[in-house]
Amino acid sequence: MSIYDTLNSQQQEAVFRTEGPVLILAGAGSGKTRVLTHRIAYLIEEKGVNPWNIMAITFTNKAAEEMRDRVDKLVGFGAESVWVSTFHSSCVRILRRYIDRLGYSNNFTIYDTDDQKTLMKDICKRLNIDTKVYKERAIMSAVSSAKDELISPEAYELSTMGDFGKKKIALAYKEYQKQLKKNNALDFDDLIVKTVELFQACPDVLESYQERFRYLMVDEYQDTNTAQFKFVSLLASKYQNLCVVGDDDQSIYKFRGANIGNILGYEKVFPNAKVIKLEQNYRSTQNILNSANEVIRNNLGRKSKTLWTDNEEGALLHFRQFMNGFEEAEYITGDISQKVREGECSYKDCAILYRTNAQSRLFEEKFLMSNIPYKMVGGVNFYARKEIKDLLAYLKTVDNARDDIAVRRIINVPKRGIGLTTITRVQDYADANGISFYDALRTADEIPSLGRGAAKIRPFVTFIQSLRSKAEYLSVTELLDDIIEETGYVADLKAEDTDEANARIENIDELITKVVTYEEGTDTPSLGEFLEEVALIADIDTVDSNSDRVLMMTLHSAKGLEFPYVYMAGMEDGIFPSYMTIVADDPTEIEEERRLCYVGITRAMKDLTLTCAQQRMIRGETQYNKVSRFIREIPRELVDMGQSFQERKVKDIPLPSGFQQMRQAFKSQAFQPRQFEVKKSEGLSYGVGDTVKHIKFGVGIVENIAEGGKDYEVTVNFDKAGVKKMFASFAKLKKI
Repeated sequence: MSIYDTLNSQQQEAVFRTEGPVLILAGAGSGKTRVLTHRIAYLIEEKGVNPWNIMAITFTNKAAEEMRDRVDKLVGFGAESVWVSTFHSSCVRILRRYIDRLGYSNNFTIYDTDDQKTLMKDICKRLNIDTKVYKERAIMSAVSSAKDELISPEAYELSTMGDFGKKKIALAYKEYQKQLKKNNALDFDDLIVKTVELFQACPDVLESYQERFRYLMVDEYQDTNTAQFKFVSLLASKYQNLCVVGDDDQSIYKFRGANIGNILGYEKVFPNAKVIKLEQNYRSTQNILNSANEVIRNNLGRKSKTLWTDNEEGALLHFRQFMNGFEEAEYITGDISQKVREGECSYKDCAILYRTNAQSRLFEEKFLMSNIPYKMVGGVNFYARKEIKDLLAYLKTVDNARDDIAVRRIINVPKRGIGLTTITRVQDYADANGISFYDALRTADEIPSLGRGAAKIRPFVTFIQSLRSKAEYLSVTELLDDIIEETGYVADLKAEDTDEANARIENIDELITKVVTYEEGTDTPSLGEFLEEVALIADIDTVDSNSDRVLMMTLHSAKGLEFPYVYMAGMEDGIFPSYMTIVADDPTEIEEERRLCYVGITRAMKDLTLTCAQQRMIRGETQYNKVSRFIREIPRELVDMGQSFQERKVKDIPLPSGFQQMRQAFKSQAFQPRQFEVKKSEGLSYGVGDTVKHIKFGVGIVENIAEGGKDYEVTVNFDKAGVKKMFASFAKLKKI
């Protein structure tokens, strides 16, 4: 039996179609890596292609290693000659040989993020760019986006006409590239950009690699940016043997520069392309796939495909709505505990997915209290994150200034120009006199070695002393707000205006929520007690060394993974899709969020639970959100609505003796429901297609009017509230 007989008919077609451009639309869980590795084996064993002439590109080192292992096992001898690597490592290998053609030395340095920031900081200083207005990170983000789109410094400068802010960025971009070249260095984005430049400037180099890589395969094609697309299209332009594998429904990295147009417009660039759809899913139950299909078909910018499986129909999806985030976290924690206790699964079979890392805090606390081992993927423990540690260090200094670690952490946060030399001299003085680091700071004028450095310390000490005096009469929430306001911590992050900065702001908002919740749940709240509670939660380590633990991660981090039991939390409009996406009123933004939801649903193998809260505390304020529109897009027959958490809790409480008799007495007397008599309207002042207004739901368009026995049933699509069905007599709709 041939190894290709184990493939389904669509997979076989993808493997056997070796010549010319091919687009493999591989749905979630459809075995795309298997297809790619079998395709490489088929080229070598059946088509007689030299392994040296095959190149397979993916995005992560982990994916490349997995593909390399599979190719080695399938092909055996000669497999090592197949070029399997990431985009960036491929480009480094090419540039190491030929970058001298662009005026660099071949021993160039690759700058990491910290190197880039240091260089950009020096450039801003040299160009007199006010970094309070134009943050280095914001400039770096703009430069990176320009490189992703292959926009040179000169082209960027031409696009800044009339935009003073962009002109500043253009100046910095131009000088940044100049200094990189002077230092014989490339940043991460340059690795792709300079390879494209090399191919365009040196046709002989391009031709040599076109001859070398006659068969080119690209995985996760939906995640490519413009520069990466240009790189592979140049390589494949001679022989046209470019096979790309991806799923437009899983394109979720627009914020990183990914261009979904690369996969949607593939046939325009390669008109002779053969399109093959892999729609058979080997991962999930049919009910899960049906739900995913129903959600994603609401997107307009996609290629039609429908996932199906030979697996069992499986359980219905579980939807649970709670009063607040605490009940949501408590339910999920309890549900996982019960499943493990009853032997239904192990901890490692369960994953909690959420839109932002800030949502992890409640789950971490509940898991720690329930002694459930867990691991966060793509993030750190909530209380170990830099912004949280910084703000907690301020609170610790206010509560106990003898905590040298806390004081040293914040002495230069935000930047106060207090350098390492000054800090070392203060510490030496403190050690010599047997006093705390903070007490030494208070007597900085008496430290001879400090000189003018003492003047920079005084404002910090004054600020801390002010906070300590306020702590006697301010609540913990007010004190934290004061620290954030006076230090400008959040203001600085807002000025950066990057995805990372926004995520850090969300974490700070979650810390504020934690403080408010603590004070609401305590009769005599105090700063010391709050810090003690946080320290106990942060310091308890219940995670075993083995891998049997619940995984928690953002939906973005979950791509490419699969779990028997998945919990998608925070399914509310304003959380997921995010508030910024909704107010942007951009259909493409909502479609990206819907693709993210599709990715989340298709991570589940046998059981999926979707949860939301009627009210949720965001930045210390209670917000009321509607159930996510993505939930409403799933047909009701696919969902088990279950019992509300409040009903379950009430049901479990033992009732006092005689309670049933009392309840029956009340039901039969005081609580008989009023009987309303509905009178059918003589006629309606509006018809289908008319715009009407409702006192609660606002403005909408009448979609349908059904004549019932007692009244007309009117269906209205409201601008904000969505589609509602109501009786005309009660609705009192007014035509506009």
